[in-house]
Amino acid sequence: MAMNVNVILTRDVLNLGRVGDLVKVRPGYARNWLYPKRLALPVSTGRVTQFEHQKRLVEHQRQKLKVASEGLKTRLATVQITVTAKAGEQGKLFGSVGTRDIEAALKAAGYTIGHRDIKLEAPIKTVGLHQVEARLEGDVKALLNVVVVPEAVPEVKAAAEEGEGAEGATEEAGEAPEGEGSDNE
Repeated sequence: MAMNVNVILTRDVLNLGRVGDLVKVRPGYARNWLYPKRLALPVSTGRVTQFEHQKRLVEHQRQKLKVASEGLKTRLATVQITVTAKAGEQGKLFGSVGTRDIEAALKAAGYTIGHRDIKLEAPIKTVGLHQVEARLEGDVKALLNVVVVPEAVPEVKAAAEEGEGAEGATEEAGEAPEGEGSDNE
């Protein structure tokens, strides 16, 4: 069996480590996955000192992002995001509200959070207030208050009656200007 090799990560790798970490991996994993994707570099003394310096810079940037994300988290805690959807009389939605719908509502409210950073255990299928978790930068998680309200859908009978009344008003309005125009000539 081959021994593990030491590599320095150049990017965050899920379930392995963060930028600048010195990790031991199998040689095949390093050779076939990490090196071609430029996720890691072989260990050398020059690279270790370079990445130690870079790691301090990245940690400083991460602290700045965390402070900014904490501020965003407090603002998001006080805001209610409203999403409209078609719903039945019992409060059940026709379809569901997903992460992309929430992203669009956040964008309309002036917040830029991607749909991949919004975590729903299951799509929202009822009207009302729902707590949704969002992952912000700097490993900060925020709770969003999402209010799903039913879309105003007029009843079929009321729409038909209004349609007839609207047609009569349009015909009357259409005749009046013609009549005035013929009197002036």
